[in-house]
Amino acid sequence: MTSTDNKRLLQAAFAALERGDGTLFGECMADDFTWTIIGTTPWSRTYSGKSTVQRELFRPLFAQFAGRYTNRAIRFIAEDDYVVVECRGNVTTKSGQAYNNSYCYVCRFANGKMVELTEYLDTALVEKALLTPG
Repeated sequence: MTSTDNKRLLQAAFAALERGDGTLFGECMADDFTWTIIGTTPWSRTYSGKSTVQRELFRPLFAQFAGRYTNRAIRFIAEDDYVVVECRGNVTTKSGQAYNNSYCYVCRFANGKMVELTEYLDTALVEKALLTPG
């Protein structure tokens, strides 16, 4: 697939995420997908494998949310095997904290699937609004 194809795939996934539907985003991930969250928060690390991302990142994260999480893309930049997405998440936690984070996702594709995502975000907000995973 070309960088344009990869960009279109993520544009479709983010159109769904903006409505609170993460199904297509999940389908974009290869089985050996890795998600790295930068920083030194309790959430910061590399999650290796799609099932690990779902079990150790998504499940404990989404369990903290009081409502439906949405994420709106601001811009997409694609080159070679990479698509960079600037985006804004929006949700309130069960404790009443607003968790409206700004992100930059650097995504690498191979064979039409996302194989790596590096997430840059407001780590101070993570520590303020989210409970420690586990």
